[in-house]
Amino acid sequence: MTASTTCRTTGLRSRTAAVGAIAVAGALLLTGCGDQTKNDSGSDSASTSTAPLADKLPAEIRNKGEIRVGSDIAYAPVEFKDDAGKVVGIDPDIAAALGEQLGVEFKFENGTFDTLIGGLAAKRYDIAMSAMTDTKDRQEGVDSETGKKVGAGVDFVDYFTAGVSLYTNKGDDQSIKTWDDLCGKTIAVQRNTFSHDLAKDQAKKCKDDGEKALKIEDFATNPEAETRMRAKGADVVSADFPVAAYSVKSSGGGEYFEIVGDQVEAGPYGIAVAKGNAELRDALQAAVQAIIDNGEYEKIIKKWGVEDGAITEPKINGGS
Repeated sequence: MTASTTCRTTGLRSRTAAVGAIAVAGALLLTGCGDQTKNDSGSDSASTSTAPLADKLPAEIRNKGEIRVGSDIAYAPVEFKDDAGKVVGIDPDIAAALGEQLGVEFKFENGTFDTLIGGLAAKRYDIAMSAMTDTKDRQEGVDSETGKKVGAGVDFVDYFTAGVSLYTNKGDDQSIKTWDDLCGKTIAVQRNTFSHDLAKDQAKKCKDDGEKALKIEDFATNPEAETRMRAKGADVVSADFPVAAYSVKSSGGGEYFEIVGDQVEAGPYGIAVAKGNAELRDALQAAVQAIIDNGEYEKIIKKWGVEDGAITEPKINGGS
């Protein structure tokens, strides 16, 4: 996912399954509303006086004792709310582990995905962490559809790898196996996500090849896109593979959806930091490396069944 001024990279290319084991993750109810919410992973106990990497943080954040995280908290299993209204998922767990290293609390604040990068620019958030794919366009503040410069861009600290999947109503796959099968169909996507970019690319390809048009319906959240498909207003939904697999397993007790075809466009998720904030960026990179080295990262990845998406080195701006 990402902010409205920048989108995930375009162009389809084959990829291996990034997080194939996600379908075994325990089912939790998906809800997607709220204002500002702390994660429940224990980061309150972190202390700047004892945290090993606290001195790497900018003084302002270290003194404040918190990092404000912009996130679209409606993207299970990456970040979502459980039955008790607590923010849970892969990102909150990783953030809590980073907080132990840095001695601060990561406070998740809910926002729609296409406003997160703008929120960084406006200083509403210190970082954005929301299954956001690290791409050159986002790094450079370029609108991938028009090629025009629309913002300052962001820096990314990469922490995970994931792909993109297509899924349909169960038992109604519309004979879709690949993205080329989408010509003449209607696809529902979350607005300004990588899936949205890929859908735009495919719509252009259908037109250039003289095929029937691909209609795109975009929504503020992925659950809205799924609701549209459930109501037969769309033939197919596209989302990051962890999200698609989780929805297939948990929605309607596993009776609502099915994944069709293979994943495409493997790429890194990145923690987004505003340009000019290199001190915070580098502190986050050091913290990600620390939790990889001490085994906490592996525990979190295994907890959510996404081992195939694990990384061994947190690159800065490693996306293409």
